[in-house]
Amino acid sequence: MNSTTLTDDQLDEFGKEMDAIRQRVMSELGEEDATYIRNVVKAQRAFEVAGRALFYLPPAWPLAVASLSISKILDNMEIGHNVMHGQYDWMGDPGLNSRMYEWDTMAPSENWKYGHNYIHHTYTNILGKDRDIGYGILRMDEDQEWHPYYLGNPVYAFLLMVFFEWGVALHDLEVENMVKGKRTWEENKALRAGILRKIKRQTLKDYVLFPALTGPLFPLTLAGNATANLVRNIWTFNIIFCGHFPAGVATFSEEECENESRGHWYYRQLLGSANISGSKLMHLLSGNLSHQIEHHLFPDLPARRYPQIAEEVREICQRYGLQYNTGPLHKQLGSVAKKIFKMALPPKKADAASTSTSTKVSVGDPVAA
Repeated sequence: MNSTTLTDDQLDEFGKEMDAIRQRVMSELGEEDATYIRNVVKAQRAFEVAGRALFYLPPAWPLAVASLSISKILDNMEIGHNVMHGQYDWMGDPGLNSRMYEWDTMAPSENWKYGHNYIHHTYTNILGKDRDIGYGILRMDEDQEWHPYYLGNPVYAFLLMVFFEWGVALHDLEVENMVKGKRTWEENKALRAGILRKIKRQTLKDYVLFPALTGPLFPLTLAGNATANLVRNIWTFNIIFCGHFPAGVATFSEEECENESRGHWYYRQLLGSANISGSKLMHLLSGNLSHQIEHHLFPDLPARRYPQIAEEVREICQRYGLQYNTGPLHKQLGSVAKKIFKMALPPKKADAASTSTSTKVSVGDPVAA
């Protein structure tokens, strides 16, 4: 396997090439992008209306669940996540404005934007700074200190997958820091109130109001809504974990990211992410987070543009000898599952169980090509 070392000058040049891609795409944004996202919104609403209507026909229950599941996935991934990144703020459409959008999930948008857009995307894969490494629940990197609690890693991961929208909603409470005494219950008072309001609203909508509208079919509609939420949770969990935790994804220390240059920031985003290859439909349903590398490099560009620039990004990485981590869903998912089980074990036992599934890099270190 070949390797290369990036000098500071090379990092600067790498950063300039990434900046050039971003500036070019930003200058090209226009009606085609606006039409695309509006059409996705129309499709999402049509699937929701169809799903709600089909619950009035018991034999069509599977179709109702499928339709509502697609609606919720589109709302969560291609619309909500991307709109709240500010990808469509330039349109001047209040319904697609990052400051005003609220999505169909338990997590309040304001909390999510701070924890995800700011914390995660600023400090991507910096241990001790990026709380998305393990989400305060899992051990997902060999440099996270092992504790017997992590023997339950596979169980925690399964529960997080099933209740993912709840996990995202509660993420900003920083429960792990409360347990360590670094954060108090009182400090979470305002945050807690906002989360509870959103949870009450979502619970009322999905598990009381819409089931009640179907009268005697209440139990079937309730089960259908719960199933659609479960499908959305499982899909979202798998896409996100395959973009962040498969083998070869790098983590960084706080020290090596001090006074970080623009080029190193791009370098960290690239090596801290992974893509999922697949069909256009898969990319759409993933919110184009199947192009997680491009998303981390350019989080404010409309996600529909990621497939268009992916080959260009990959070619630049090849010239610099930098790893471009990509693979089909089953491969990335298998790699993530292997890591979850490996990280559950004490370090010595984990080392004996399999080879390392995480990568530590810094400026001047060899990087896999």
